Amino acid sequence: MEVDVSALAPGAAYRLMIACLVPRPIAWVSTLSPRGVANLAPFSFFGGVTSDPPLVMVSVGRRRDGSRKDTAANLRGLGEAVVHIPDRERAQAMVATSAEVAPDTDEFELASLAKLPATRVRPPRVAIAPIALECVLERHLELGRGPVDAFLLRIVHAHLADELLVEGLPDPERLRAVGRLGGERYCDTSSTFDLPRPPRP
Repeated sequence: MEVDVSALAPGAAYRLMIACLVPRPIAWVSTLSPRGVANLAPFSFFGGVTSDPPLVMVSVGRRRDGSRKDTAANLRGLGEAVVHIPDRERAQAMVATSAEVAPDTDEFELASLAKLPATRVRPPRVAIAPIALECVLERHLELGRGPVDAFLLRIVHAHLADELLVEGLPDPERLRAVGRLGGERYCDTSSTFDLPRPPRP
């Protein structure tokens, strides 16, 4: 099968992408509105960009009416966020925070999630999240015909659950990080395998 992707309608191209680009890590992003209302939402167009400085990219699509989602509006306003890595145990709560609700709705309360204060940024973090990365906005881009709001976020502080750590780093099998597949399917990192890299010359 071959597909002329350039001729696909946007919805069909999206469905193809999310079925091919798997698994996608999920950024569970908390932000604050100008009025101080906490927002929490998941995004699976997400990944690392550089390690020096430590940057991640989160892509936030627009609403059906073309307006910005709360996460994008809050990031443009305050320039701070906490990016959580959801695990299998928190997957249902993570999906609950994807509901389209009014801007004055606190998704922490919607999903019955306790908050903790962050260390270096103003948005709160999810108390039970195994990994929380405090971030500041490095750059905002509008991309595509949507357009989407793409944010480059610089990690300034990290919270790591002690029970995940092996030699000071999170172990993927202990973490069981949730990844997004096509449609409503997900996976986690509970099953892994090793492949040694070729030796350096």
